[in-house]
This record gives sequence, C-alpha cells and structure tokens, in this order.
Amino acid sequence: MMAQLSPKRADGKGVRVWCDGCYDMVHFGHANQLRQAKAMGDRLIVGVHSDAEITRHKGPPVFNEEERYKMVSAIKWVDEVVRDAPYITTLETLDKYDCDFCVHGDDITLDADGHDTYRYVKENGRYKECQRTAGVSTTDLVGRMLLLTKAHHRQSRGPVDDLPDREHTENISRDSSTHSPWTGISQFLPTTQKIIQFAEGKEPKPNDRIVYVAGAFDLFHVGHIDFLEKASKEGDYLIVGLHTDVVVNKYRSYNYPIMNLHERVLSVLACKYVNEVVIGAPYSVKSDLMNHFKVDVVIHGHTDIHPDADGSDPYAEPKRLGKFKAIKSGNDLSTFDIVDRIIANSMQFRLRNKNKEKKEIDLIKKLQQQENPTKNGVQID
Repeated sequence: MMAQLSPKRADGKGVRVWCDGCYDMVHFGHANQLRQAKAMGDRLIVGVHSDAEITRHKGPPVFNEEERYKMVSAIKWVDEVVRDAPYITTLETLDKYDCDFCVHGDDITLDADGHDTYRYVKENGRYKECQRTAGVSTTDLVGRMLLLTKAHHRQSRGPVDDLPDREHTENISRDSSTHSPWTGISQFLPTTQKIIQFAEGKEPKPNDRIVYVAGAFDLFHVGHIDFLEKASKEGDYLIVGLHTDVVVNKYRSYNYPIMNLHERVLSVLACKYVNEVVIGAPYSVKSDLMNHFKVDVVIHGHTDIHPDADGSDPYAEPKRLGKFKAIKSGNDLSTFDIVDRIIANSMQFRLRNKNKEKKEIDLIKKLQQQENPTKNGVQID
C-alpha cells in the first residue's frame, strides 16, 4: 500500500524523510523514488553508501563514491546528502539525522547475507513505501552495454518495414538475460503524467537570459552535471535540447544511445540546474528554434562537434549571430568512459548481476513457500 502524506511533527518542525542507497549510475528511476519520498514530507535527506559498503554487500559500483555523492546532490528534490551511509538501515541512523521515517521502493534490497536491509525500520513502524519505477534499473543499463543491443531505442522515422532491428521495436527496454521481477526489466512506457511530475513547470520571466544547450546526455552522469551547472550560470533559464535516438546513433554509432530518448528526458529533467527540455531537438540549431525560445546564448562543451548530414556546422547560425559560447566544465568524463569502465570489468559486473538476481529469486521462493506451506510434500491450499 502506498504511504500517505505525513502530518506536521508535534514540535512544529517539518517532516524529515530519509532515503538511502547506492545510487550508482543514477537514472530517472532513482530520481522518481526521491521525488515520491520528498512528497511525503518537507525535507529529504539521502544517505549514499560508500564504495566499500557496496562492494561488500553487492559488488563493485560503476561510479566512485565522490561521483555518486555529486549526482544525488544535483537531483532537484534532494535537500541534503549524507556520505558513507550504512548499507543496513537502522533506527540509530534515522535518529542521528532526526528523520521521522525511511522511504524505499516496493522491491527488496538485500545485504550480503540475503536479509532485507530495511528489516529494522520495518519492524518498528518507521518505513514507508513508494512505487518502484518500472522499466529501468542499473542492472538493465549495464546489461545493455554488455550485450550491445539496440532494443531500447525509440525509432522515429519511416514505416516499420524500413526500421533497423525491427524485431526489437516492440520491446522498449528489455534485458532478456535476467529473470527476477526487479532485476529483469520488461518494459518502460513513457506517459505525459510522468513528464509533468518531473518538469519544473515554470516559464522564463520577461527579462530572463535564456541559455540553450543540446546533445545526447546519454547515461546522465557527473560530467553532464558539471557542464549543466556551468551552463546555467551563463543566464537565468536553462533549456536542454535532446537529440532523438536515430540522430544520436548516426553520430555515435554502435548501440548508442544506451538510454532511449524518453529515458534521457526524465533523467535531464530531474537535474536541478535544468528548467526545460526540448524533446527530439533538431541537430542543427537554426534561427527558428532560437526565436521560438528567445535564446540569448547557445552553449557547447569541450566535446567534438560533428557536422550535420549535409556537412554543415550545426552551430553556424548562433555563431553568425554572436550568440555561441564554448565552455569547459572542468570534468572530462564522457559516456564512452563509462562504457569503457563496464567493458573493462565486464566479468565482475556480470557476476554482480548474476549474484544479485540469485538472491532475489531465492527470497521470492522463500516468501512463496511461507505463503503456501506444504505438509509431507503436499501443498496445503
């Protein structure tokens, strides 16, 4: 059952909500959990586990702890980040940070011994559930990189017969190698309601300086965060244009983007530096787009600028108008670097995913046996 909004505390202070986790390869599923948790109180405190804690209980993380701390801090619903939070959530942790209760999704997180990491707060009535976001998980994203599939792409051109990988277009996001109801991802279906929940919903003020950036923003990471933070300081209102999967695949090839357009939209919208997103933005920034959004400056980072299909510079128009600016974020991390991390340690991540799935399946079987006990090998109905 979904938790209801909590009343004000007796001491008059706002309700403090606790969430914790690995938050590795932070995606819109993590952001949606934190959005729901924030709605249950007034201030959201998020504990992020250290590399050592994650490795001990789950396996090696993709991102190091400093990167994960920064990623969580940049999510618009997070008020405070606690570093090196214990993997097993206890009453002592909630009390230490003056939190009323803990919020987690309606799946199960297990420690190294296969026990529910939230058992103590559940037993003492200081646990609330939010709805897990179907269609995405870190395990699934890692699987996409290891399997080199394009099954997650959102196609946007021509009749179905002309599309590549036709057999994959019906399954928006699926890693068929997994079988757990939490680790194995069946399908992600985007809705207008989900976008509304993530969107800021505020238009720029008449005198705001409008900043526009565009790109893939695939596997949304700390390099993107640092760039968007710098870009946001160039004005008052930041608009991010996201290229379609087909366009991204043309200039990056292989199985890029790893996250499809709708997944990337939600991931970018969750960033506190972003005010608006253009879904399926044109690759070349033309005058009609700039006039429509009243863009004052177009920003690009340190990455290479690929020419458009006709060989032209996609930023020719803003450059002609004197409205183009290249900036350095100070962070050289790229989506390619993240994929390299996964590939370089593929055996470790495959083993991590396999072990995680096994623990989940074992627990499911145990719960099913408790619900349907048997006597002398005969099930009791």
